[in-house]
Amino acid sequence: MTNPRDPNRVLIFDTTLRDGEQSPGISLNTQEKLEIAQQLARLGVDVIEAGFPITSPGDFEAVQTISRTVDGPIIAALARTHAADIDAAWNAVKDAPRPRIHTFIATSDLHIRHKLQTTREDVLGQARAAVAHAKQYTDDVEFSPEDGFRSDREFMAEVIAAAIEEGARTINVPDTVGYATPEEYAAMFTRLYELVPALREVTVSAHCHDDLGLAVANSLAGIQAGCRQVECAINGIGERAGNASLEEIVMVLHTRAPLLNLTTGIETTEISRTSRLVSRLTGYPVQPNKAIVGRNAFAHEAGIHQDGVLKERTTYEIMDATTVGLDANSIVLGKHSGRHALQQALSELGFELSGHTLNTAFKRFKEIADKKKQISAMDLEALVTDELREEVTGYQLEWFDVEASTRRPPHATVGIRTPEGDEVTGSFTGDGPVDAIFRAINAATGADARLREFRVDAVTGGQDALGETSVVVEIAGITGSGQGVSTDILEAAARAYVRALSNAVRRRGIMAEAEEATAAAVSEPPVRTP
Repeated sequence: MTNPRDPNRVLIFDTTLRDGEQSPGISLNTQEKLEIAQQLARLGVDVIEAGFPITSPGDFEAVQTISRTVDGPIIAALARTHAADIDAAWNAVKDAPRPRIHTFIATSDLHIRHKLQTTREDVLGQARAAVAHAKQYTDDVEFSPEDGFRSDREFMAEVIAAAIEEGARTINVPDTVGYATPEEYAAMFTRLYELVPALREVTVSAHCHDDLGLAVANSLAGIQAGCRQVECAINGIGERAGNASLEEIVMVLHTRAPLLNLTTGIETTEISRTSRLVSRLTGYPVQPNKAIVGRNAFAHEAGIHQDGVLKERTTYEIMDATTVGLDANSIVLGKHSGRHALQQALSELGFELSGHTLNTAFKRFKEIADKKKQISAMDLEALVTDELREEVTGYQLEWFDVEASTRRPPHATVGIRTPEGDEVTGSFTGDGPVDAIFRAINAATGADARLREFRVDAVTGGQDALGETSVVVEIAGITGSGQGVSTDILEAAARAYVRALSNAVRRRGIMAEAEEATAAAVSEPPVRTP
């Protein structure tokens, strides 16, 4: 079989931090990526694709930090077939206990002709050279023929065979644009096994996109055709319509284990928590009817269904909600809980806080506890995640005042702490209190930011529920997202806007640095060798 270690074990390759972060509007900083990576390790994924290091100094730093900090999973970095890409990938992951370099090049004639503007012969040569170069650094090399499903089977097989000859231990064949049907995707692997007998000596991987809503179905078809690694993302985020959803693939294999006879190493009770964390940090909401992790996934509206579930859960539920960790609404703390109780509760949720970080979280907890009678695990997750964002260098909200009335337009004044540590103020009148606050923040910072998206959700139910806001802003064509949490929606909105602004400014700075570095490299005279 494709996995020499265990023919029934499916490896879970998580690309939330690489392909997932390429979703429009997502802008994660290093601390946020590290937090997600640590939760992915608790979830039990086999491989974390931490990023694409050559793309920016920020991405390199994040991959390097994850490699140095996160134990357990293999830490992979993506690289094109360029030597500089592979060097950057290795330098980013070399400190990981289990590093992997994942290199790729397109093999479809469509991509070769229009994107790469080269020939099949050149693609074959680049693939062979890239794997050989990566192999000098590590034995764990993965190779992907991009747009594999739309590639000529015989040519793709030739490229794959070359990659295996040079030492690739994992071969991933993606449906890059989500065009396949399950039957076609499975048939592709059947044909590749015929053309490349050496495929049976390495791990074969499926990577499917959801453009036609078939990513999970195609991934399952690939697994049934012999793949023993599946590449997926939390909540199915990713380019365009997204990737195959990790939670759906895992729970298919878990729930239908008697039929499929396949296992994963995932701790399923961590699924819901991971989903909430990724949603909160990326600003991408989970649709209510999303399988496994949507809020309606285990809800029953119809009377007949309710009656059946009350009599016997399995009449309408094929899995237990607690299996995926949907028990986080339980009350864990109250107003009079102390610092030690908070630390213990956070530890049970996977947050190990101490010292200054714990003191900051405890102060925020007390502020919220004065407004909420009972605080649930989901509240704590939201609060701690919110506090961790304050560690990011950038603008920070100090205070705000809002005057609102039905007789005159709302007016807001804000105090903002700059990255240099100065406090600046700004005032503005808007169409509503939220609009006034956002415009006042622009006035204080001098930023010409435009609001692209604004969303408000309740973390839990009840009149005293925490409100969670998500904001996407654009500055000079660069977008940034931010989130905020508070029982006061105006405060949550202000926090989210300031963070989105900071992220957009940070991304603009990183892109400017990259452009300057590229320009400097181009202007340097060529190095002459004897």
